[in-house]
Amino acid sequence: MIHSPINLCPEDLRADLNRMWDRSARCIEAIEREFDPDAGAPVFTVDGRYTARGWTEWTQGFQYGAALLQFDATSETRFLEIGRRRTIERMAPHLTHFGVHDHGFNNVSTYGHLLRLAWERRLDASDWEIRFYELALKVSGAVQARRWTTLRDGMGYIYSFNGPHSLFADTIRSLRALAVSHLLGHVYCGENDERVSLLERLIRHAEATARWSVYYGEGRDAYDVRGRVAHESIFNLNDGRYRCPNSQQGYSPFSTWTRGLAWVMLGFAEQLEFLTTRPEGELESFGGRAAVERFLRRAAEATCDFYIENTPTDGVPYWDTGAPNLHRLGDYLNRPSDPFNDWEPVDSSAAAIAAQALLRFGHILGENDAGRRYWQAGLTTLRALLNEPYLNHDDRHQGLLLHSIYHRPNGWDRIPPGARSPRGESSMWGDYHVREAALYVQRLMDDRPYLTFWPSGKQDER
Repeated sequence: MIHSPINLCPEDLRADLNRMWDRSARCIEAIEREFDPDAGAPVFTVDGRYTARGWTEWTQGFQYGAALLQFDATSETRFLEIGRRRTIERMAPHLTHFGVHDHGFNNVSTYGHLLRLAWERRLDASDWEIRFYELALKVSGAVQARRWTTLRDGMGYIYSFNGPHSLFADTIRSLRALAVSHLLGHVYCGENDERVSLLERLIRHAEATARWSVYYGEGRDAYDVRGRVAHESIFNLNDGRYRCPNSQQGYSPFSTWTRGLAWVMLGFAEQLEFLTTRPEGELESFGGRAAVERFLRRAAEATCDFYIENTPTDGVPYWDTGAPNLHRLGDYLNRPSDPFNDWEPVDSSAAAIAAQALLRFGHILGENDAGRRYWQAGLTTLRALLNEPYLNHDDRHQGLLLHSIYHRPNGWDRIPPGARSPRGESSMWGDYHVREAALYVQRLMDDRPYLTFWPSGKQDER
């Protein structure tokens, strides 16, 4: 279980953050200088060098989004130019990619940051440039919403790249694409000019994820533990009924893949924040604000509690809470994580995502005991990631955050010579999300505007 100092505060991480941004700059520049873009998007490192992996191109937004986060944190304009130029040059195919559920990863991490920075007046953007970013995000949200499976009783979900029968837990964070598109006044138009609300699809997908991806300890099956998450939920498309849990990247359908858990934690926390921007009238058809917030908060609370209770004391989890050799580690939940053990790997990328989730959910709840518990757990987790053995200090290694896991069942993660489990490598999503969590804390620490995934402020004030 995560053990959090009672009074840890953002300022306690300042030296760690400064060191991380310095290390981050070197990593971004090394990848920009040395990685061949014709090879595809960089995904994870092998022996310290970023490589592509042909599955789906879901990580390129993290590559260029990282440069924009670096600029946001340091005001070093060379990183703004990398992120800005590469987004314009290389991200357009991702806007109209109808085959993936990853628009919230690729496009909000690039076009979304650029629009947010323009609205914050952090970059000198013409009206046409701003309209370009807005149009890109409008398109992305509508394309993402098109991947829709309709279920019984008016419910539905954005289906995964596995097909219309498949609901992935991590797709909750692609709701960011629908949210920004809706905020910009866009709608999805279907057959016969049917106008479909992007907010409606956002809420329906979140409701489906809360209902079927998250467990609440209510006896749904023999492995119903409150807060655990199924990576994939399978539906019978003939009648629109739920059939069973499944897992693509976790150990089993009845254990919890911790990165999937972290995506769910963060997705629900962010959507709770986003819905505070919507007028009450927009939520009436869904039962009103209280009804929507009730299921969002219930899922966020259950999953955040499960993470805290099933993670070692420093906040860095093992890759799956039911991994078959965890028992060989002894009392592993009551001591810091051990990325060098020979039985089961940790996943630092899950910790990077979860850290931000815990911080955001704690911020939502405020200065009560529950809010402080999540907030302290988030700071504890981030502090661990900003130090050894997780933060990389080797200039020969292109990664920022070490000991990330991609796909353990497929055996895609490198096991060093002489070891028995994967370790020592980085992923594009892990590197990106530790930067995003760090920027979240730094902006609070420096009394800058609260970091959101959507542009804040009034556009007509520009």
